[in-house]
Amino acid sequence: MKIIVLGGGLVGGPMAIDLNNDKNFDVTVADYSDDVINNIKVKCPDLSTICKDLSNIKDVTSLVSEFDLVVNAVPGFMGFETAKAIIKAGKDCVCIAFYEEDPFELDQIARENNVTMIMDCGIYPGMGSVLIMDVTQKLDKVDSVLTFVGGLPEIREWPSEYKAVFSPIDVIEEYIRPARYIENGFEVIRPALSDPEYRFFPEVGTLEAFNTDGLRTLSTTIDAPNMKEKTLRYPGHIEKMTVLRELGFFSKDKTIIANGAKISPIELTSQILFPNWKLKPGEADITIFQSIIEGMKDGQKMRYTIDMYDRYCPETEVISMARTTGYTATQAIRLIADGLYTHKGISPPEYIGQYPDCVAYMLKGLKAKNIIYHQTIHEVI
Repeated sequence: MKIIVLGGGLVGGPMAIDLNNDKNFDVTVADYSDDVINNIKVKCPDLSTICKDLSNIKDVTSLVSEFDLVVNAVPGFMGFETAKAIIKAGKDCVCIAFYEEDPFELDQIARENNVTMIMDCGIYPGMGSVLIMDVTQKLDKVDSVLTFVGGLPEIREWPSEYKAVFSPIDVIEEYIRPARYIENGFEVIRPALSDPEYRFFPEVGTLEAFNTDGLRTLSTTIDAPNMKEKTLRYPGHIEKMTVLRELGFFSKDKTIIANGAKISPIELTSQILFPNWKLKPGEADITIFQSIIEGMKDGQKMRYTIDMYDRYCPETEVISMARTTGYTATQAIRLIADGLYTHKGISPPEYIGQYPDCVAYMLKGLKAKNIIYHQTIHEVI
């Protein structure tokens, strides 16, 4: 089976290598950057590569036409149009690109083209969504879903005390895109970085949590009156990012003139921040996920807590965010390739959670890579 991975960056590269290790797959990775392609070739010489500008949508449709399955791992701002191009080519796809458009806008065209497309298939949205749906299927009534997730450098280094463990431009998008959540049955929209709180995790200590727009499709696919997602960072990060945002450093308006050309503050800020946010070779990162689901079962209020902690793998030199995000997506690719998931149209990851066999398949594949989700169940008195 021929598979192409669009985007070979921090997450796309390890996904391509993981799929290439499967003897059932003939894998190619495409990226616009010679440096990215060369880095992948050093790590996996037998992996086929294509250096191509994936922002040209017509080229994307033509490129994927030769393949059976596609992984969409382009940056979020390119994700929606890339997904549409893949659908028009009639190719099944797993997508990790985190874009602001509603993925269900593509549902009709995906059905018309007989395409299975699993969207937002990372850690969260992604595997966390799968497990949340799995839990809600066991409850008679769901009262609340509260989720915390974050990717961080294992060692804090001043001044940023942060490293971008996925597309840096997508990180900044998290800080400017309004956060949507459900409160008392109604959608509430709050600024990103709002409602800060501290959360303690045994593996790493106290982190700060804040609103981001990570709830995504769960707000409509799960019937719960209260749902919220918060991003985790080391304490102090909220204030730093809020200051930059409020001073206009994240603005997309082209108001700065540099060498005779107009650029936006966010373009300039990105050029300054990204080198500082880049993980050094061998630098360890960590990923933390926790979701707390409460509801009723047989007249008793129950609380399900799902936890996952992961860190950089020195043996494979794969960062934790690539492991927890990318290996979720590659396991979903195998799910489709093995004929276990065949839903036509747009599938947010929680749709997988409706099928216990598919949930078990996903968990088994991740466990084989030592990515383990723990679930605890308590009665609420």
